[in-house]
Amino acid sequence: MKIVHIITRLVVGGAQENTLITCRLLARRGYDVTLITGPAVGPEGALFEQTRDAGYQVLVLDELCREIRPSADWPAYWKLKRLLRQLNPDIVHTHSAKAGILGRWAGWALKGRLPGGGKKRPYVVHTVHGLPFHPYQSKLLNRFYIAVEKAAARRTDAFLTVADAMTEQARAVGIGLNKPWTTAYSAIEEEPFLHSPPLEAIQAFRRQYNLPADALVIIKIARLFHLKGHDFVIRSAQTLVQACPNVYWLFVGDGVLMEQHKEEIRRLGLQERFRFTGLLAPSQIPLVIHASDILVHCSLREGLARVLPQAMLCGKPVVSFDIDGAREVVNSSTGFLIEPANLQQLIYACRCLIENPALRLQLGEQGRRSVIRKFAPDTMVGTIEKVYRQLLSESSTDKGRR
Repeated sequence: MKIVHIITRLVVGGAQENTLITCRLLARRGYDVTLITGPAVGPEGALFEQTRDAGYQVLVLDELCREIRPSADWPAYWKLKRLLRQLNPDIVHTHSAKAGILGRWAGWALKGRLPGGGKKRPYVVHTVHGLPFHPYQSKLLNRFYIAVEKAAARRTDAFLTVADAMTEQARAVGIGLNKPWTTAYSAIEEEPFLHSPPLEAIQAFRRQYNLPADALVIIKIARLFHLKGHDFVIRSAQTLVQACPNVYWLFVGDGVLMEQHKEEIRRLGLQERFRFTGLLAPSQIPLVIHASDILVHCSLREGLARVLPQAMLCGKPVVSFDIDGAREVVNSSTGFLIEPANLQQLIYACRCLIENPALRLQLGEQGRRSVIRKFAPDTMVGTIEKVYRQLLSESSTDKGRR
């Protein structure tokens, strides 16, 4: 089976890590895999190093960019078509919004026209990591995105999503109603999270960021960007520092709002309690979580944030806004699931965990047990492989009937 994956950018992010794991494991299972991506531009860092000697081909399409830009989008579409014709895949599998639109149109246009292809080949599969429409942007823009996604859905043979919530939200607005949808939870390389680093490494990390030895550390891992919710964490700290003298906050990530958040922290007189790491490599995230005590996730929109199961694999309790797929991993047995933008619930949940070490341990252990198989790489890729084979078996059945 020849498989081509297409993604907009190979920057540090959940969709990108998911795609790299998928490509690597499919190649390891003997498939012919190619990954097409745009250039890694922006402050999020690049993941090209992870593709070296991974067993699959990587092609960079300079015209493939995140923004809507007709002057680049049309050339990107035609170049994608040309590349796909040369690669002659059985499966075209797209990820992210821009690559998902252009890649599906290009793949669908080649159905039945590739060398040796039947009527239906190549099959077009799309993974929904997050939806482009949401309540925090204009109705007009949402209507545009929904219309575009509906058109692309007509050029999709099967959908994969990282959470059941993504399927429900897409189908609720009429996207892909007559197409199969399958949930494949976004895989995590589990070993570094399951096994705590040496105590010396944890102590060294804390010293690096001037965290006292007895500090209780609340961590948030996310781009410092709009709708990621760092402002809620900062506002909750105003109250929590008064009752909890040894609590500190660690923001992991980079983004356009870093200076704005730092200024707000200074204005509130909280600069001694907050630490910023900037952008860290994915390989450092297990150490960061193990060196912390509680993970908070206050994003207002997300498919299913990988940091939630990552923290659980580390045995850490989590506090999350009840958005999108969060409730598929966070519940009363694993942490606190709270109303989006509810500052008082955020303060209450954090204070409960700060003041109760036994509760932190209990929720952390239960969280680990709940996600250890659900987010395993073999579990995700096995689900994806099953979708591919189902599509190809349908093709074989149709040929037999003819």
